[in-house]
Amino acid sequence: MYQAVRARLRAQVCKARAVRRDAGMVTSEYAMGIVAAVAFSVVLYKVVTSGPVSTALRNIVQQALDGRM
Repeated sequence: MYQAVRARLRAQVCKARAVRRDAGMVTSEYAMGIVAAVAFSVVLYKVVTSGPVSTALRNIVQQALDGRM
């Protein structure tokens, strides 16, 4: 009986370790995700604050504020 309990316990531990291994991203993956998000936000900021896009957005807001109800 001791060996059966030990085998069952070992199976449970192995299963728990396998689940834990695939549970999520590791620290390096988090770091790469953050770097990619920051790079994307910088590019988006540069596009939005560029001359033509800024002018177009200003015109859209101005038209919305001048609209009649």
